[in-house]
Amino acid sequence: MSTLAIEQDPAEASPQTSTATWKIDPAHSSAEFKVRHMMISNVRGHFSKISGSLTTDESDITRSHVEAVIEANSLETRDPQRDAHLKSGDFFDVEKYPTLTFKSSQVKRLGEGGLAVTGELTIHGVTQTVTFEVEGPTPPTKDPWGNTRMGISATTKINRKTFGLNWNAALETGGIVVGDEVSITLDVEFIKA
Repeated sequence: MSTLAIEQDPAEASPQTSTATWKIDPAHSSAEFKVRHMMISNVRGHFSKISGSLTTDESDITRSHVEAVIEANSLETRDPQRDAHLKSGDFFDVEKYPTLTFKSSQVKRLGEGGLAVTGELTIHGVTQTVTFEVEGPTPPTKDPWGNTRMGISATTKINRKTFGLNWNAALETGGIVVGDEVSITLDVEFIKA
């Protein structure tokens, strides 16, 4: 009795994955937040120093991974007195907690051109699982200097108190000075490494 040995092509044995690494371009990226002030209007602020990387799996975007770091001391709200208060121990305590970080753990498709990116967000030394709704990534494009770029926009909402940002003051008319819900928007441009 004889057996027939069939050799399998190694390319067929396991699918080839093609990954690419991208770095955040801080000059063309922003991290912004919006929170209710005195229950009557929204105050917006942004962090000007953001860095990080994205590893994309070009055969399956859901196997991609992103990490970002934001320097807490780069916070600006167009009011130096408010900025100083937000950087103090009442809020971000930038001396003790100099960075905000995000590390993705799961990427899911949301219809055409959208993703849900879940991961660990750390603010004020507290880590919580959050999900960003992401538009993009845009198709890769060459810039005039030969770099390949792409971008995303991502949004989420958090309760600031779950991150230990508890300071508030009551208003004479009822209500509070700072709302609990914070909207976060990230507009990020990546350069292929």
